[in-house]
Amino acid sequence: MMRLRQVVLLSALLASPAMAQGAAPARVVTVFAAASLTEAFRELGPMLSGQENGAAVRFNFAGSQQLAVQIEQGARADVFAAADQRWMEYLRERKLVDREPRIFVHNRLVVIVPKSNPARIRRLEDLAKRGVKLVVGAEAVPVGKYTRDAIQKLAGQAGFPPGYGDKVLANVVSQEENVKSVVAKVQLAEADAGFVYRSDVTRQVARYLDVLEIPNESNVLASYPIAVVAGSSNGKAARAFVDLVLSQEGQKVLAAHGLLPAGATP
Repeated sequence: MMRLRQVVLLSALLASPAMAQGAAPARVVTVFAAASLTEAFRELGPMLSGQENGAAVRFNFAGSQQLAVQIEQGARADVFAAADQRWMEYLRERKLVDREPRIFVHNRLVVIVPKSNPARIRRLEDLAKRGVKLVVGAEAVPVGKYTRDAIQKLAGQAGFPPGYGDKVLANVVSQEENVKSVVAKVQLAEADAGFVYRSDVTRQVARYLDVLEIPNESNVLASYPIAVVAGSSNGKAARAFVDLVLSQEGQKVLAAHGLLPAGATP
């Protein structure tokens, strides 16, 4: 765990944006959010202004592991929204989030291939073919952990070749620090396939990609927790943003971006 934490710390410090280093102006809520929430949260941000007398929201989107370490190292944040409970628990154990985090949305995995499909991947079984260039999230990244869980579930299904899980993982040519990097490499046909969240197949990238659905019995229901960061200087507005995300209105916005409601079950 110590070695994993050191790797994550280095990547987090290298990825940490300048906005996370200094103090934000008053009435600005700084939200550290998983990269897979980018489109949905950018739509939710302006909605807070009408509720909190002009309070603005600015975002830092990255892998949950990078964001958690940035907060641990003192980066200023008011809200943390992670793509799994592992990194929220990491901060909770260090008393860096207030109250009990709440699950606000879920997500599922899909496999994407470029429209040109040079490796001729037509079904999930084809991911085990020799020579396929597969890109996934690093194991410390939520999407990377979910990906490995899904691959092992697929390996146990009837019709999949012996050694499927090992063969697929042997085809991994790149491990990315956030899910958007996986999307970008497949979109640009730098890889033959990648595991991403359903919500990452946005209208902007869908025309460049084909999608292979993962059956429910082999898929993973990703749970996203959210919490106010301990010591937030904009606690009232930060709590208002969390409430907005959990509200019926906020849940509609999240659903419109391919995310599943907080009450969804496996």
